[in-house]
Amino acid sequence: MELQADIAVIGGGMGGVSAALAALEAGRRVVLTEQTRWLGGQLTSQLVPTDEHRYIEDDGANRSYRRLRDGLREHYRRNFPLTDAARADPHLNPGHAWVSPVSVDPRVAVAVIDDLLMPYLAADRLVVLRETVPVSVATDGDHVTSVRVRTATGDEIDIAAAYVLDATELGDLLPLAGVEHVSGRESQEQTGEPGAWPTADPTDMQGVSWCFAIDHLEGEDHTIDRPDDYAYWRDLRPAQLNGRKILSFGEPVTPEGKPGRVYTLNPNLDDDVIDLDHRNMDLAPELWNYRRIAVRRFFTPGFFRSDVVVVNWPMNDYVGGPLFGVPEAEHHWHQAKALSRSLVYWLQTDAPRPDGGTGWPGMRLRADVAGTEDGFAMYPYIRESRRILALKTIIEQELSTAYRGDGGAERYPDSVGTGHYYWIDRHHTTGDGRGAGGTPHPFEIPLRALIPRRLRNLLPAAKNIGTTQITNGAYRLHPVEWSIGEAVGALAAYCLANGTEPHAVVAAPGSVEDFQRVLTARGVQLRWAEDKRW
Repeated sequence: MELQADIAVIGGGMGGVSAALAALEAGRRVVLTEQTRWLGGQLTSQLVPTDEHRYIEDDGANRSYRRLRDGLREHYRRNFPLTDAARADPHLNPGHAWVSPVSVDPRVAVAVIDDLLMPYLAADRLVVLRETVPVSVATDGDHVTSVRVRTATGDEIDIAAAYVLDATELGDLLPLAGVEHVSGRESQEQTGEPGAWPTADPTDMQGVSWCFAIDHLEGEDHTIDRPDDYAYWRDLRPAQLNGRKILSFGEPVTPEGKPGRVYTLNPNLDDDVIDLDHRNMDLAPELWNYRRIAVRRFFTPGFFRSDVVVVNWPMNDYVGGPLFGVPEAEHHWHQAKALSRSLVYWLQTDAPRPDGGTGWPGMRLRADVAGTEDGFAMYPYIRESRRILALKTIIEQELSTAYRGDGGAERYPDSVGTGHYYWIDRHHTTGDGRGAGGTPHPFEIPLRALIPRRLRNLLPAAKNIGTTQITNGAYRLHPVEWSIGEAVGALAAYCLANGTEPHAVVAAPGSVEDFQRVLTARGVQLRWAEDKRW
């Protein structure tokens, strides 16, 4: 079987959805594939509410991303029995979470994304293939001619398109198409970054988290069967954590004698004030409202029996090994979920409670929220992907406050979007631990970082752009990935409309400016105000 399209988007996460929308709105025919049953990637199938920045309500987001955020809030106002106060709140946060200003049930996000795409499905301009993975890529010189994908039923389909966008979570098309790329950590010699390690290791990657959702029903017992490997995970002290037990709420003092972080957990606490500014986070943050997706008191009394919480906590950051690039990768996929399964059991049985007891048997694994039979997310939360060798590689000196001072991030003449986060957020890795992170100024996305050095019609549309392992820690978050996808989808459509190609756009006088005008007309924010800082 073969499908023809102007643009093929392989991967239906945040970047893939926004890329498809941009191409569709430019009048192009699109085939969009997704490995799971849900479009939305980290927001849906990975169960991670939006990671955003402190300016997000008024600045630093494209019009299309605001449409998504507004759609999430409106879905609750239209369909849920909110209290009058919650319904009237222009900044409604259904989960009242401190890590996300719009923390929602992933099924709501699925519905809103499906609504955004529905007009193009109805017009037969979009084909969506769910539970579909790429298996091979055909090339002719420096051009991709088609991508072969395999569906859940085992059928194989060749997708032929003028442009192919890799929006997969792990950059799966890059090795299949022979695209020059890197993974893991680079060395100082490779990137020139002060925070890089002296040596490179392509298998040293940020840990993944296999997320799940829970609620707490006092007086009930929802304890799962004790996992066979529970004792292993309960007692494990990974070297990357400096010998700290992974199943713990932290330690008050680090091995170096410095104050450590100790998390608290108080199920169904009634918290009136949530500080969304991560800069004010203390050393004892609360886990229950960290990634909460439903706070019961925002809804009519009795509608929710309990708050609902997504568990994406330090205790299920898996550092045992990477999910690709090593012979035992499949083993690490299983182990990442095994850690989360033991975390559920630990929370129900052995976790220390504030009252001096242990365990909350009333904690219930919400398989319905995850959309799976076993209760865990359809896909692990991916923090790091393969990354193209691009025309431009973004390095830490271009955005880190440690090196920029009060001067703000680098201004790129070919900016195609903006982004920001509180941290250059680098979690413990599968190798030597955690490298330098720090804090980023509000930054821009250079067009050259979205263009491979060699291939002419394959473009990255997710976490696989020209960043380093360090700068990926700021460019990997929900709204930034959305902006990357939108820029790439619009670029492919622009090239088709103008008989050009991405390399020519960045090389020809005036072409970048012309493309930027197209983006601006779409509502893409290209620049931050001069006074915006971390």
